[in-house]
Amino acid sequence: MCRQGSSIASVFVAKNPSAAESDPAKRVAELRDLVRYHRDRYYNDEPELPDADFDALFSELEALEAEHPELADDTSPTAEVGAPTSATFAPVEHAMPMMSLDNSFDEDELSGWAERMARGLELGDDVDIASAEIGYVCELKIDGLALSLRYENGQLVQGATRGNGRVGDDITANIRTIVGIPHEIDGPPVLEVRGEVYMPVATFEKLNEAQEAAGLPRYANPRNTAAGSLRQKDPTITASRGLAFWAYQLGQVEGGPELTGHGAALDWLGELGFPVNPERRVVETFSEVLDYTRHWHEHRHDLGYEIDGAVIKVDSLATQRSLGSTSRAPRWAMAYKLPPEEKTTTLLDIHVSIGRTGKATPFAVLEPVVVAGSTVQMATLHNADQVALKDVRPGDTVTVRKAGDVIPEVLRPVLSERPEGLPEWVFPTNCPACAELLVRPEDEAHTFCVNPTCPARQQTQIEYFASRGAMDIDGMGESRVALFIEQDLIADVGDLFSIDWDRVAQLEGFGQTSIDNLQSAIAAATQRPLASLLVGLGIRHLGPSGAESLASAFGHLDPIMEASAEEMAAIDGVGPVIAASVKSYFESPKARELVEKFRAGGVNLEGPERSEMPQVLEGLSIVVTGSLEGFSRDGAADAIKGRGGKNPGSVSKKTTAVVVGSDPGASKVTKAEDLGIPMLDEAGFLSLLETGVVPGAADD
Repeated sequence: MCRQGSSIASVFVAKNPSAAESDPAKRVAELRDLVRYHRDRYYNDEPELPDADFDALFSELEALEAEHPELADDTSPTAEVGAPTSATFAPVEHAMPMMSLDNSFDEDELSGWAERMARGLELGDDVDIASAEIGYVCELKIDGLALSLRYENGQLVQGATRGNGRVGDDITANIRTIVGIPHEIDGPPVLEVRGEVYMPVATFEKLNEAQEAAGLPRYANPRNTAAGSLRQKDPTITASRGLAFWAYQLGQVEGGPELTGHGAALDWLGELGFPVNPERRVVETFSEVLDYTRHWHEHRHDLGYEIDGAVIKVDSLATQRSLGSTSRAPRWAMAYKLPPEEKTTTLLDIHVSIGRTGKATPFAVLEPVVVAGSTVQMATLHNADQVALKDVRPGDTVTVRKAGDVIPEVLRPVLSERPEGLPEWVFPTNCPACAELLVRPEDEAHTFCVNPTCPARQQTQIEYFASRGAMDIDGMGESRVALFIEQDLIADVGDLFSIDWDRVAQLEGFGQTSIDNLQSAIAAATQRPLASLLVGLGIRHLGPSGAESLASAFGHLDPIMEASAEEMAAIDGVGPVIAASVKSYFESPKARELVEKFRAGGVNLEGPERSEMPQVLEGLSIVVTGSLEGFSRDGAADAIKGRGGKNPGSVSKKTTAVVVGSDPGASKVTKAEDLGIPMLDEAGFLSLLETGVVPGAADD
């Protein structure tokens, strides 16, 4: 949950205990105002503060109220759930309150909850909570919007938000547009299902691509985008946003089966046709609970949707009733929050980097801040339009987001903290590396340095060419490339194969061993496949798959250079956009000069020989996930392609089968299950390679 708001200066008061110690009543009043403000901003999809900052405020308020019982107040935000309902929609009173969850932020706090719960069950003071067989259900904490679905006599009659826990918003028309939520079930007379609406990451990325192409601000994160999509007046807008749903709890039930455990209830919901998250686990001991949370701490980005933690619930429904609830949260459940992926910090400056294609990308220089477990000092700002739309300025307090391996991004300024008179940042008109005028092509969002001899372009192009994904020249990293350019040993990628090694030997830090190693790495690069060379050239739009298709179809670099765009576009896996880009690249005299340098340096220009294997997989698309005993990752891909098949990196409707090894990617398996795509073990894969027939599908 990304709640955000008015004054970060007030947030930082929490770091100074003297403020609360000198006048706790004043600090409590201040915190209540702040929490209400930021909570309302969050529920209106206009957050200002990241989760971590809001949680710090809320935790401080809880602690102060616990230390000073005389300040307790039933109207405090700590006693409330959710936020007020919207005037846009009709109010709905929940048959049973939709409560919130208490949060824990580390294993000690989660263990503290388990110990309190054990005391509530009167298991004794000497019970070993780690091994006590209490029975828990572990679920992922989906970063979305809580929802209640009401069915009467099998028909969906109402969909409502949580609201303040007692009254929510009636958004039934919008709910009916979400794929995966059944409109009709074979269920009891009354069934209320609670769950989370979310936006898949791939859908969110496509929306932001469309926003950027239209010159509009990027959406901040999937959670807030999902919430805004769900609260649209026009259901057709909601329908266009690609929202999804996971069911996670029963509400009111009349006439249903006798269920004794929460895990069994989730299984029943799955049988009725509701999407139930496949990553849930029923475990006996708290030690297993910690195994679950530790696993998802490491694998949170293996999923196709965002999570911000895990939810741990006592499995037994009778035990849940025995433990009861506080005014706002059940005692039998606890949320475990993963480290935040959004933080606030100071934007020190904005610089512009020049990439290998000449693209000029603005990036933020930040006061170092720990986000998602790593220190962030720089973050992307995408392009000139995005800087202008976000209106971030050096000196601003900004919100920074980092998700997985994605480059950190500046989301927004905190306007309430902007120093008075702070000037706008202006995108430069000249390249910061070569001083040539920057150019923005018509109908493009990006600005470019078009000077082919720009030192920044040369540097990044050579680094990319030598990278593992291209020619894999070990030892030719950023600092060494910069040194060789500075010493006029190389000016482009072609010069790597004619380096004056006598001059290199005169440079400080280069002994014979380091020279021999680098010479060997460059010699090895001359034997790389033609597809690697094509990738290393950095031709716009041309990736590994298209490069392999060109290399296989033409068999040598020379006919690729002479081919028409139409001839290249006709090749499967290339298409007109890639073809036009490749044709344009090789029409350049500079490109032709590079090829001659490659030829003189003994670089392999020949493509693979046409496979003599039976092309039994022609027209088939096979995805491999996890580790196989008899194949490396590349070996499995080669086995598929060598028989005429395709080996894409993701599962789609076009996928023929998914080969599942050990430790597979959860998102690929889930996608295959959702689409009904056959999944094969290694024995099935071997059969497929031999026959071209998916085992078990021969009679289809």
